[in-house]
Amino acid sequence: MNTARLRDRVAASDPGLLRLAAGLRTVGAIALTLAVLGLLGASVPHLVAGAIAAMVATFAIREKQRSAQAVTLALGLPVALASLSLGALLSSRVLAGDLFFVALIFCAVYSRRFGDRGTALGLIGFQVYFVSLFVGATVSGLPELYGVLGVAFLGSAAARFLLVPETPAGLLERLREAFRVRLAQLVSAQLQLLDAGPEEIDDALKGVREGTARLHETALMIQGRLEEGTSDAAAARLVQRRIADAEIAAERLGLLLLSARSAERADTLTLHLPGAPAPRAGRMPGRDEAMARVRRDLEALRLLVLRPVAARSGTALSQVRNRLLGYREEENLPPAPPAVQDVFRGVGEAARAVLGLRIALDGPQDESDDSPETARSREELDAEDAVIDAREEDGEQEELTGLGRPTTRAAVQVAVGSSLAIVGGEFLSSQRWYWAVLTCWIVFINTASTGEILVKGYRRLLGTVLGVLAGIVLAGAVGQHTWTAFALVLVLVFAMFYTAPLSYTLMSFFVTAALGLLYTLLHTYSLSVLVLRVEETALGAACGVIAAAFVLPVRTDRRTNDLLVTVLERLDEVTEAAVDQLSGGSPEDLLDQARDLDQALADLRAATQPLTHPITPLRARRDTARYVVALLETCAYHARSLAATAELLPTHPSIAADPRLRRAGRRIGENIAAIAAQVADERSTAAVETGPSIASLLETEVPGTPRFGRVTDRVLRHVQRLDETVVGLARPLHVPVAAPRR
Repeated sequence: MNTARLRDRVAASDPGLLRLAAGLRTVGAIALTLAVLGLLGASVPHLVAGAIAAMVATFAIREKQRSAQAVTLALGLPVALASLSLGALLSSRVLAGDLFFVALIFCAVYSRRFGDRGTALGLIGFQVYFVSLFVGATVSGLPELYGVLGVAFLGSAAARFLLVPETPAGLLERLREAFRVRLAQLVSAQLQLLDAGPEEIDDALKGVREGTARLHETALMIQGRLEEGTSDAAAARLVQRRIADAEIAAERLGLLLLSARSAERADTLTLHLPGAPAPRAGRMPGRDEAMARVRRDLEALRLLVLRPVAARSGTALSQVRNRLLGYREEENLPPAPPAVQDVFRGVGEAARAVLGLRIALDGPQDESDDSPETARSREELDAEDAVIDAREEDGEQEELTGLGRPTTRAAVQVAVGSSLAIVGGEFLSSQRWYWAVLTCWIVFINTASTGEILVKGYRRLLGTVLGVLAGIVLAGAVGQHTWTAFALVLVLVFAMFYTAPLSYTLMSFFVTAALGLLYTLLHTYSLSVLVLRVEETALGAACGVIAAAFVLPVRTDRRTNDLLVTVLERLDEVTEAAVDQLSGGSPEDLLDQARDLDQALADLRAATQPLTHPITPLRARRDTARYVVALLETCAYHARSLAATAELLPTHPSIAADPRLRRAGRRIGENIAAIAAQVADERSTAAVETGPSIASLLETEVPGTPRFGRVTDRVLRHVQRLDETVVGLARPLHVPVAAPRR
């Protein structure tokens, strides 16, 4: 049991074991390279060169298919040999070497426009040139260094394809398991929210908020791996649908629990805005008795997520499953206040999502213990599976040219910044100026605005300062024990790759500490060298910020506005398509559109990090950015829910099209367009329109017609909340609100 619990925790903290695999693969490549070179009697400089080259050859390759990885690795060796040769040839020609280095940096960044392979080859070319400078490569020593590079690339291949192999299907399977574990953790967090007292409610809500975000993160990771990891498009779409169902059901269950605690309907924004006040417990007659049953059912739901129902009949889990699925039928709901009955309904829908997820991932299951309610749920799932097809739409993307292309702009910026770093670095040290250039290069990787570069430069400088202190301690402890130092380097390299996605500061700390040990091995270690490392890092970061700010600058405001417009456009597309389908329109690929919205929102969230960073002096601006992102996350939740409900139309007996929904959708679409126009151009005169509630828009003028027709209450609730949240975006974005039409 303890082993299973530990495995679940690891799977949840590192979805797909991506960080663990990256660390082990890189350490394995370095260890193999050092082992072979050690047996061949290589010198310490050659060991250092081989270790760095093996690391570069391993982490540079990002393609998903093994065949593509092999091709890129094979192409990377001649690129590395050419870069090493030029580094050695130009080592004595200062001006020519500097000019070539700048040109190489420009090409390495520009090559990112050619996809993962171009990015990898550019990175290998730049880093191997850096290795030639680090170990002082000479023309006479090139034959031995060629052999070192060959061993390093072979070690990288062996680690990638033999020691720590990774197949798309295997990775997807681990991601699916991580999704299940994170779903169970979210249910556990919801249990804590249910039991939290007045002093614990804020921490409990924070746990639910973090659990919801982690589940969503894993869903996006699965989405990115479906095409390569499944046997066919239909299977991929089935998994995509079941993942979306489970994610939406879990988030909705959290909202229903908040409503049940407070005796008032909870606002979705509470789950999306850090620091938002949690609803306090209210008094409802009969609530305490019903909540005890909710607590038991949530625990049962968590067990269903983690454990498959056994094949043999009569098991306790199958009976629990039947009971939870029975809550989807009104006659099976326990006596309770309306808000608590909504929780039971949410538990039933979550149990249905878990059942669908289990069937999609594990295949058909034993049905001998099915209750009538469970059998009906299976029939609904089977009917949905039957209509899932593999429609693929070819999106058209506007192609930017010239300096408008992001890769071209970044290449020019980093070339200018590197030129400044070379000049400034020469003043600090004529031997180790390249550290400034390396920092300037690194702060431009995966950044797109001046603010992002500033934050990344600050984090690298902080990690470097702390790493220098650690390097002093480690270098003094190791002394000249070569293999002890290399063993510590392997530990630090693993820590660097394991923490890289979590904290750039930690990654910089580990890499700087490792470099302190390498300096010790090369007999160039001293306190002045490590201090120089800090100075060069600060200089490189400053040069990067200067280049980003004055050479073809992309202001943080401009980038976030562009991404905000993209999010609004994706939101409009999903909402319009879902409402149209719920109104009787032709079916569309709604889940793919919803995931495009999620990805656009993730890009915006990353771009706003400079605005929301704790050290930012603009507190009001930080709070506004957080509030806008939270509102958009709320909009995305309701849009995802509408999309998932719309796709149930062909199979779900209680959901049918209602043409009157088009009126409600039209107002939402017009408001989204007005906000997007205002964000794109402040001179826009577009305004957001408020008016009657969505429910009143659906009132019929024909006497005797039911008020809501055949549209379910859930659809109305999502449309209403989406309408309110879109209007709520107007205030922080300074969009005028027009008077209601009469």
